[in-house]
This record gives sequence, structure tokens and C-alpha cells, in this order.
Amino acid sequence: MAAPIAPALVAQDTLNGADTAWMLTSTVLVLLMTLPGIALFYAGMVRRKSVINTMASVVAIAALVSILWFAAGYSLAFTPGNGFIGNGSRMGFSGLDYLKDAGQVMVSHVAPNVPESVYAMFQLSFAIITAALVVGAFVERMKFSSMLVFIGLWSLFVYAPIAHWVWEPGGWLAQLGALDFAGGSVVHINAGVTGLVCAYFLGPRRGFGREAFEPFNLGLTMAGAGLLWVGWFGFNAGSAVAADGRAGLAMAVTHIAAAAGALTWMFGEWLLRGRPSLLGLCSGLVAGLVAITPAAGYVTLRSALLIGAIAGIACYWGATGLKRLLRADDSLDVFGVHAVGGIVGSLLTGALAVKSVGGVEGSMVAQLIGIGAVFAYAFVCTAVLLLVTMLLVGLRVDDHVESAGLDIGEHRERLGA
Repeated sequence: MAAPIAPALVAQDTLNGADTAWMLTSTVLVLLMTLPGIALFYAGMVRRKSVINTMASVVAIAALVSILWFAAGYSLAFTPGNGFIGNGSRMGFSGLDYLKDAGQVMVSHVAPNVPESVYAMFQLSFAIITAALVVGAFVERMKFSSMLVFIGLWSLFVYAPIAHWVWEPGGWLAQLGALDFAGGSVVHINAGVTGLVCAYFLGPRRGFGREAFEPFNLGLTMAGAGLLWVGWFGFNAGSAVAADGRAGLAMAVTHIAAAAGALTWMFGEWLLRGRPSLLGLCSGLVAGLVAITPAAGYVTLRSALLIGAIAGIACYWGATGLKRLLRADDSLDVFGVHAVGGIVGSLLTGALAVKSVGGVEGSMVAQLIGIGAVFAYAFVCTAVLLLVTMLLVGLRVDDHVESAGLDIGEHRERLGA
């Protein structure tokens, strides 16, 4: 039977049980990266008075993006259309059919060996974490209502189109040959650039650069980082969309890159500041994970070691020297780690992709075009959506709410003693 070129009903017995089981598992792993991974990772780094707001933002984003994904986002991203957007045939909670009596199930043309419901859920987990990452750039100063309006618009008008460009076979960047195995551009450059624009629009937190902003609990951050490291196996190895050798290799290179990133960030910090830190180790492992993401299905173990090592150094600079140059209060270094790591990983994918591993050769030209297109689109559209949000509901909390903390000001809740 010819491979489908659009979502189609197929006989249930044509599915691959092992692939389906692995994709179900991978979906759970990626969801754990956000709930509770990102929630813990970010909450540990903010001040005590905004921990609840940070966690609430992540939970609310997960719920909001989930509804919008099945209402429209999945259809815009993963149905055939033109090079820029899907045809909308899955809008309004349609598709994903399972017909027990007829022995049929709907599959996506992108993943014909697993039920479309599984593939849509897997891709939803990416849409959720990408939006949740942006929270780190504007913690402690954005109104909760504004965050909901902005993220809802952003998930439909920024995330979904970029996902279509890169991951739907008819997308213009996919046609160009830009390689992004699991989200270097779709997730990390996209979220990092969005976070930077948010930081510029909102301005710095009160006291930024004059007061010491002590993290609430780095133990929470380490727990979140651990969940990210483990969950990233679903992120990258799951993107093989099969329980096969490529998934196994993607898992191995992911682990190596994370370890290399943690060590190079640690040693860089040790050399320049005289001591290693837990926060540096956690940030470094995330940097390695970010950078290997676009390359995971295309490179060898040695290349993964190099990618992770370079990312640890580059993202350490991104969170320190570059951050000072940009003069933006990107609170939790979303741009410095995710955008910088995504750019490094995407470029190295072009240089190090091996045809015997991924079946394709890398092109630096295609990678540069992909990076530039995602960067520019996310930057401009985010600015427009923030303007729309500002006109509708405003953006920033009042000074007295910010001083007291968003936990009390926005939610009337506080952490216990």
C-alpha cells in the first residue's frame, strides 16, 4: 500500500505496536519535562514571592495550549496545505478517528505507523513546552491575564506556522532541506527569541542590576533539570517516530551531549569565577540538550560530544557576556540558553550530519536560512502579538503588586513557612 500523503483511515492491523508503545511513552516523557520539570526548574530560580505565579503560569499554559492545539494548532501545523500553513482539515476537534467495528484508525502522513491520536499528542507535548519555556523571560512582572492572552495567540500564530515550515513534508523549510530533528529551531530558537522580545517589551524587574535576586530553592531547580534530562530522551529519541536503531542512537547522543554541556559550563565557570555551581551544572546540561536536539537523528557519538561541549561554553557566554550586551532582563536566560544553544546546534547539524545515520547530508546554507527565518518571524510576530495584548489587557503588573510579589498580587496565595 502506498504511503499516505495526507491523514487517512487505515486498517488497525497495519500499525506497528512497538512504534506505538514507544510514542506513547515518549509523549509522557516530554509532558513530564513541563509538568513538573519546567515548573520546578523555573520556580527554584525566582524569588520566593513569585514561586506560585511561576508554577501557575506553566500549568495554565499546559492547559490552554492543549485546548488550542486540538481546536486549531495541530491542523495548522501538521496537515498538508502550502509551504507556510496547513489546510485546516483537522480544526474544531475533528480527525484522530478510531473505528473499532470497522477495524480502522486514522494515521498522519507524517507518522503512518502509529495512530494519529498518538502523533498529535506527541506533537502537543512539544507545543506545550515551547510556550512554557517563554515564561522564564518574563517571570515576576507580567500579568497572569496578559500571559494567557499572549501565549494563546502565540501558539497559533507563531508556533504552529513554524512547526509546519520545518516538520510537515510540504513546509518550505522542509522542502529547502533545513534539518531540525526534534526542535532546535521550532522549539528553542523560537522560544528564545520570543523570550527576548518579551523581556524588551516588559522592561527590567524593579531593582534589576541594583539588588541581589536570590533564587528561592536551587534544589527545586536541580529536580527540574533532572526531569528535563530524563524527559529529553522522549523529546529526541521519540522524534524518530519508531522504536528502532535511530531512536536508540538519538537517545545515546542526547545523553552524551548533556553530560558534555554540564562539564564545559562547570569548568568555564570554575575558571572565570573561581568555583563551580549547581546552577551552572544544571544550566550546562540543558545547554547540551538544547544543542543536540536538531542533530540527534543525524550525528554520531563523537559529534554529539563536540556539540555538547561547544554548547556549554557558548550558552555560558550567552547567559553572561551576551546578556550584558543585549541589556535585557531575560530573567532566567531563555535567550542565552535556548536561542544560543539552538543556533549552535542547528549550525553544527549542518556541518556534522552524516548521511549514513540520517539518510541526508547537511547544508550550512539551508541551516542558516532556517535559523534566520525562524528568528525573524518569531521576533516580528511576537512584537505584534505583545502590542495586541497590551492594547487588550495591558502587560505589566502594577508597581505595588510587583513589590509584594505576584503570588499575593495575582493569586492571593503564598508559600507556607
